[in-house]
Amino acid sequence: MDTSNIRKLFPILGQKVNGHPLTYLDSAASAQKPIQVIETLKHYYERDNANVHRGVHTLGSRATDAYEGARAKAARFIHAERALEIIFTRGTTSSINLVASSYARAVCKEGDEIVVSAMEHHSNLLPWQQAAKATGAVLKYIPLQADGTFSIEAAEKTITDRTKVVSVSHISNVLGVTNPVKQIAAIAHKHGAVVMVDGAQSIPHIKVDVQELDCDFYAFSGHKMCGPTGIGVLYGKRAYLEQMEPIEFGGEMIDYVGLHDSSWKELPWKFEGGTPIIAGAIGLGAAIDFLEQIGLDVIEAHDKQLTSYAVERMKQIDHLTMYGTEEGRFGLVTFNLDTIHPHDLATVLDTYGVAIRAGHHCCQPLMKHFGASATARASFYLYNTEEDVEQLLLALNKTKKYFREVE
Repeated sequence: MDTSNIRKLFPILGQKVNGHPLTYLDSAASAQKPIQVIETLKHYYERDNANVHRGVHTLGSRATDAYEGARAKAARFIHAERALEIIFTRGTTSSINLVASSYARAVCKEGDEIVVSAMEHHSNLLPWQQAAKATGAVLKYIPLQADGTFSIEAAEKTITDRTKVVSVSHISNVLGVTNPVKQIAAIAHKHGAVVMVDGAQSIPHIKVDVQELDCDFYAFSGHKMCGPTGIGVLYGKRAYLEQMEPIEFGGEMIDYVGLHDSSWKELPWKFEGGTPIIAGAIGLGAAIDFLEQIGLDVIEAHDKQLTSYAVERMKQIDHLTMYGTEEGRFGLVTFNLDTIHPHDLATVLDTYGVAIRAGHHCCQPLMKHFGASATARASFYLYNTEEDVEQLLLALNKTKKYFREVE
């Protein structure tokens, strides 16, 4: 992959921060946007801005075509069987909440089980906590190993005939490890449970085939894959989406409205009440075009190689602790340096133009598992280079020296 030319497509990367060239290593939180996506949004607002599915005028027709075209692109991107299985949401969080609030609360009863793992992002934990409280279901956790991962054997022991829903991340936003979601789906289906996959961290880096994984629901966000913020996707198998009730009611999602009762549109529109996220969906379509033009296999190879390079280089820094396992890790490195608090570390790194994440990464149970209140995280994407890693190391060594001098 010609990373140097790809970087030129991202205007934000050309700036200086605190007098240093920007080294952006926080793509796991939100990826930067290429000029193609920015121009697509600009084009929509300058030429096609109108509501969808309503007006028969030219602008409304163009906006509707672009909006529904983005749905078709998203379906193709994850190999959904039908475009109607693609629901546009505000992001992964909204998608998981939709399944937890509509599906889980309808099928779960007292004594049933909802299974997750303790490595999950809060967005794939809190909705299930609330669903369990509302229904009397038991929230169970797949036990973690010392390195924060879980084994397929542990999943098999945790999922039972009482389990109604299993929800796990495809790739961990802290560990960068890929979970065996296909095998988990097979185990869950054997017990009559459905599987929800949090794909927020996987969708930017690897090819996803929801039919091959045989998951029942899959959620992801546009802003982590070079698309706009505020747009995401919930994929669901048609049979489950058709039996689910909407959780937002209003214009656009209705078929007939009477004074005391109403009926809903067919899929996918019954879940998209009100004016939808039109520009966001169209921008997501442009991001999909961009990633497909480069090739997800090329992006995956680049991100794996760069992560391996970062791990090997960071091993050379004394008193630096990395969390998780090296096997299968890519896209990010989570770590702590000496006794420096991660927020202090990130603040000093920013003075060198290096942007990383610091905190609990919306994974407080996993932080507790490691005995850490917070960690630092450097995450990589298609526009990052080995030079970015070297700048990170240079800044880490300078930061360590600075804190030792002021002690």
